[in-house]
Amino acid sequence: MCDDHDVAIPAPPPSDVPCSPMRPASAMSVLAALLDRALDQMAKAAADIRLFDREAIRAASDVWDNNLFPLFWAASTSDADERERRATAVLEWMASLGERRRGWMTEQAAIAGYDIEALLAPARPHTPGRDYRGHVMAPQYRLTHQNVDELVPDYDLATASVRRLQVERAGARLTASLQLVADRRFAVDEPAPPALLNVWLDGVTDIAFDLSDTQGVILDAGVQKIGISLGPGGRLRAAGGEYHLDDRSWHLSAAGRRADAVVPPRTSRSGRLRRPPGGDLSSDARAAAVLLRHSMLELRSVRYAARADHVPVLKLCRAFSGAGEAILAAGSQYGALRREAAFQDVIRAWAGQGGPDITRWFAAVLREHAGRPDIIETPRPPERTPPSLTDGSPVSGTPSRAALVMAAWTAAHTDYQTERPAAAQLQLALPPRTDKSSSEPWRLRTVGCTEPNSFRLHADAFRGAGPFVQVGKPTSACSLDLHQGALLIASGTGWSASVS
Repeated sequence: MCDDHDVAIPAPPPSDVPCSPMRPASAMSVLAALLDRALDQMAKAAADIRLFDREAIRAASDVWDNNLFPLFWAASTSDADERERRATAVLEWMASLGERRRGWMTEQAAIAGYDIEALLAPARPHTPGRDYRGHVMAPQYRLTHQNVDELVPDYDLATASVRRLQVERAGARLTASLQLVADRRFAVDEPAPPALLNVWLDGVTDIAFDLSDTQGVILDAGVQKIGISLGPGGRLRAAGGEYHLDDRSWHLSAAGRRADAVVPPRTSRSGRLRRPPGGDLSSDARAAAVLLRHSMLELRSVRYAARADHVPVLKLCRAFSGAGEAILAAGSQYGALRREAAFQDVIRAWAGQGGPDITRWFAAVLREHAGRPDIIETPRPPERTPPSLTDGSPVSGTPSRAALVMAAWTAAHTDYQTERPAAAQLQLALPPRTDKSSSEPWRLRTVGCTEPNSFRLHADAFRGAGPFVQVGKPTSACSLDLHQGALLIASGTGWSASVS
């Protein structure tokens, strides 16, 4: 039975279903809907910190890294035919950035009620590429029995070592990533960096790992079931997964030689970057685009675990709620002056929806990156409280309960001729700092340590909120225990921050 601060881990929620019937596709309407869908996805991913989905936030914000200025360009005309032509070009550009991007666009457009495939040229089949030297590059593979059988003749997994393990919550699911250092079974022409096998698992169902489980790997890929054994007692079980070899000598392997025989040679056009469609924006449309792009970059910074608890995801998503429709409405106004005024109104509306902290940050972005300090007024900061994008600094006191969001361990290694010590990192969902109201939201806290003395992780560590114990001081020798030993990490040198 869960108490007021516990969260029962639900079964995976049913997928969003498209509106019925599917609406006739307008390219500009689809483009605007995709922006709004991304914001909705991020808001849902951060709605309950105990089910925080960092990857969903990173992926949705990453869509708009180089696509926001094209979106504003497409929207900024009152000529409906020209707007459709521009929007179609932008959608084609976005869909050309890989199978995953096109799949995301198709899925999210369908949820919004649009059939985007009617607007796009047929997808081109994916083929492996070549690097700047002309050597064929390893593609990303599904973890299947056949693919693992083809991997083993080239790389010795029995002697492989774990360089990094990370297990993380993604809403109601668990995911894991594993980086292995694998010995090559084939000869290389010259000394080369170690071959790294990167494995990603989805739908993780079982975990067991401690510091005695870092040598020796067995991969067992079955139908809808992946099993990985690590050392004498470590294990990972998952519904599915993928892997990729980070090995600049892969072209010399048996699999690489087979690929080299069928992949077309690199040409002068192969490495040429395509430019996104677009054109000059008016001053206020550009200011709105700059503001939204900087906000997307801020949201995307959750990709760095240490940044995740400093990004106000919900506040930013609330500020830009309905942004796609608002941009379309402003850009389609007749006359340049009306469009400019409409984009100014859009920026002010975003600031109003975000609240004082967000407005202060918006004003700084507009001043420093768009040269427009005149569009919104900067609210006065609270007395003796510096303007901040976050909700304030932690107070002392270790909570007695916590929920695990992410746990990672990295072995000592050399990276680009730099010695890296062993390290551990945790993301924890912590209860409200006050017990006055159980309706207060939980908080995300990221802490890390170097050269941990122990690191033990079992599946039970992720079963919602549970008893949390800190022994010692976070600035010196200190251990953290969650769910009575399901997670146990001890550091002799202290943690990067206190858990409070």
